[in-house]
Amino acid sequence: MLVGLVSLLAGCTEVNQPITDKSTGFWNQYIVYPLSQLIIYVANLTGDYGLSIIIVTILVRLVILPLMIKQLKSSKAMQDLQPEMKLLREKYSSKDQQTQQKLQKETMELFQKHGVNPLAGCFPLIVQMPVLIGFYHAIMRTRAIAEHSFLWFDLGHKDPYYILPIVAGVATFIQQKLMMAGSAQQNPQMAMMLWLMPIMIIIFALNFPAALSLYWVVGNIFMILQTLIINKPKLRTSPDPAPNAKLQKAGGKKK
Repeated sequence: MLVGLVSLLAGCTEVNQPITDKSTGFWNQYIVYPLSQLIIYVANLTGDYGLSIIIVTILVRLVILPLMIKQLKSSKAMQDLQPEMKLLREKYSSKDQQTQQKLQKETMELFQKHGVNPLAGCFPLIVQMPVLIGFYHAIMRTRAIAEHSFLWFDLGHKDPYYILPIVAGVATFIQQKLMMAGSAQQNPQMAMMLWLMPIMIIIFALNFPAALSLYWVVGNIFMILQTLIINKPKLRTSPDPAPNAKLQKAGGKKK
């Protein structure tokens, strides 16, 4: 619903209209047109529009990287609290108003105790969505892109061998899997999204120009690497979940 609302506010109804210096409106003049010109500028430097899309995609992802890091950390903090939140929901399973108020109160106390803001992950998402949608518009509405080819496909037409849509779907699945990091097992809705998003991306990629599929592939690969890098130190410094088990195997006893 959030993505749909932002997309509507971002002017998705103009997606079939070419973007030029004569395009009017704040959205076109200050977001879509500058991104379109950046793609054209990098293409003139490299001599290839496909390479330009890859470079500009990475640049855009680097610009919003601080917001993504904040979102990932907030998501990880919420995932760490899921077991305790589940216990609270079981403790206050009754649906009467008084019980639900107690549940809300203890849930907020749990957030405060661990310094977690449940809304912290929403703001970075809201800020970055217009940028990503603007880049999507820039690719779709820059007519020069459709006139060029890259590797085995024409940027303005569908991938004839369906390689990009499949890679985009697989990359989306891996990226979703890494970001959810165990919460899918605890939340059936999250598990459904784990499969729904890649399927949607494949369907869209099969019907949209290959330039957009290329953008999705590069963007998702960047996010996969970003998530692995951010989570790697935590994996290294994570304590042994069962230190006493090793002592017992070695013959040690707890005193």
